[in-house]
Amino acid sequence: MTRSDLINVTAAMLVAVAAGVETVSAQQAQPSTPPVATFTASVDLVRVSAVVRDRKGRFVRDLAVRNFEVLDGGEPRRIQEFRHDDSAVSIALLFDVSGSMASRMGHARETAEQVLSWLNLQGDEAAVYTFDTRLEEVTPFTAGLQRLPASMNALSPFGATSLHDAVAHTAEKVATREGLRRAVVVLTDGRDTSSRLSPSDVSGIASSIDVPVYIVGIVSAIDNPSADISATTIERSALTGPLSDLAYWTGGRAFVASSIADRSQTARQIVDELRHQYLIAFESSGKPGWHPLVVRAKDKDLTVRARSGYFAGQSRPISD
Repeated sequence: MTRSDLINVTAAMLVAVAAGVETVSAQQAQPSTPPVATFTASVDLVRVSAVVRDRKGRFVRDLAVRNFEVLDGGEPRRIQEFRHDDSAVSIALLFDVSGSMASRMGHARETAEQVLSWLNLQGDEAAVYTFDTRLEEVTPFTAGLQRLPASMNALSPFGATSLHDAVAHTAEKVATREGLRRAVVVLTDGRDTSSRLSPSDVSGIASSIDVPVYIVGIVSAIDNPSADISATTIERSALTGPLSDLAYWTGGRAFVASSIADRSQTARQIVDELRHQYLIAFESSGKPGWHPLVVRAKDKDLTVRARSGYFAGQSRPISD
């Protein structure tokens, strides 16, 4: 299936779940009473966060509005607003606490602490969530959060995993943090056993509200497809393919962290990317439905990463 096909499938699936995307409880695989969906108004001004790198992978900071092009469904759009300031960062740390993470929670906590260490005491904020088949808020969005709550040390991972559903719910919570450089950072082994949503569904939800998703694979070197001693190929890894596409289509990235150095470097890269975002806004055409979106630099030697599309001219689903 091509990326275009996946985007079309995403749009169709999102309409189907407009009655409410909910987290499946650990005791009840199928909800007896779906929540009533709430909706936002039609999109007029579309906000896009973009990260630009050169051929050597370095951030490019000195671009102006004239250096960018925006294609909305293949049609050029005039950029109405453009910012590249030092807005504060808002990150939701999302921990997989299902049974398969039992031996990996220490490394997941270490990675999260590394992310928090790169946040500024003034202005930046973070929240902590956990999930197995149910999403739980451990710490609400808190300015200057530098350490995980003590309760995270007592967690006993258990049960099945609704990874895709949890990411969708958390992205919607982060979307309420207006005026900030926001993201979801998922700490997981990549396994999903009970989600209602597919990776393409989740990428459509997160893309439509401009929340980049960073997937951090917490696995041993033997399960890291890029490691020399790996027994897992890229084709068989749970952290590549659709899950990696999910991150990419939202403007985020997927990492595999199997060593202390990997975890430290990954944490810094995520925060660095958020601080180097360009914030671009353009007026939607108003044509109802899903709009494929391309943001690119006029300099062909530069690579731009941004979300893959948005919804316009109709309400988009937000789950309760």
